[in-house]
Amino acid sequence: MSRHHIPLGRILGIRIGLDYSWFLIFALLTWLLARSYYPAEFPSWSAPLYWSLGALTAILLFVSVLLHELGHSVVALAYRVPVPSITLFVFGGVAELGAEPPSARAEFLIAVAGPLVSAALALGCYAIQPAVARMEPLLGLARYLTYINTAVVLFNLIPGYPLDGGRVFRAIIWAVTGSMRRATVVAASVGRFFGFAFIFLGVWQMFAGNLGDGLWIAFIGWFLESAAAGQVQQTLVHDLLAGRLVAHAMKRHAPTVPADLPLQRLVDEYILGGGQRAFLVNDAGRIIGLVTLHGVQGVPRAEWGRTTVRQVLLPLAQLKATTPGAEIGTALEQMDRAGVNQLPVLEDGQVAGMLSREDVISFLRTLRALRA
Repeated sequence: MSRHHIPLGRILGIRIGLDYSWFLIFALLTWLLARSYYPAEFPSWSAPLYWSLGALTAILLFVSVLLHELGHSVVALAYRVPVPSITLFVFGGVAELGAEPPSARAEFLIAVAGPLVSAALALGCYAIQPAVARMEPLLGLARYLTYINTAVVLFNLIPGYPLDGGRVFRAIIWAVTGSMRRATVVAASVGRFFGFAFIFLGVWQMFAGNLGDGLWIAFIGWFLESAAAGQVQQTLVHDLLAGRLVAHAMKRHAPTVPADLPLQRLVDEYILGGGQRAFLVNDAGRIIGLVTLHGVQGVPRAEWGRTTVRQVLLPLAQLKATTPGAEIGTALEQMDRAGVNQLPVLEDGQVAGMLSREDVISFLRTLRALRA
């Protein structure tokens, strides 16, 4: 999880986290339910009941979203697609897939699993309404969860990437054309179209006097368009890197520091002085591990003067590594799965250099300049 996420634990080995933006939508949704929805549906309730049920409903909505994302994740794991994390945020939730699905069939089943879970939740909440008809708070809760899970299904069936409907659309095009790249570009382009359509509808609503709903619809449209455009850009980057090897982008003369160097000197002379964030650690002419800025941050500043690099390094045997002959795209996926920003490059059992995300970005700039 990044520093912008609050870790909640793990389910099926998947990290679950709350983005800080979740608290904004939780507060807004609780307020709307307590001041608008529930008073209109059940005018005889007390104010404390409106607010407590509003908060409970908002929490259960995000439980529903989490179950939706777990639906995607369970099927992904069945196809051996890693799922490092699920994050709940202002627009709902997102399951991070550590790799692309292996086939169009896998993509289709992973995509439909989430809406199927939401549909099952909607049907379940609808089915229990007669049983709780005499208990108005439970009835109100079941009604709203039926409505919102149905809305989640319908919204996600829009055939624009990155929505679930867009992923289903991509799977169909992939199966027909045999090209995941072409399918991704088409589905993402449709996603951008729907994003612009939402933005236009939201602006039209605002000019019509419906400022709140219009702003929200336009914001959703902006999010969809940005995500779809990002996917198109990611596909273009993938094309640029196709067939390119780690040897093309790696630093063969990776920065090294002695194992007994105090952290204070590491920060002053190497990190601040040289602008590097990760260093191989040398002990009597032998590379024994890697020290990173993240590792330094785990030590209280007052102890930097008496703590050495040796005490905070990641041992070489525990490090994920790559080789000069590996493809850059594969190395990037390896970084994503391991949650790191750099990989040592091993050749014949010896450290031959280092590959970082910054190295890949610099290499991409060179490729684009040459192509231009």
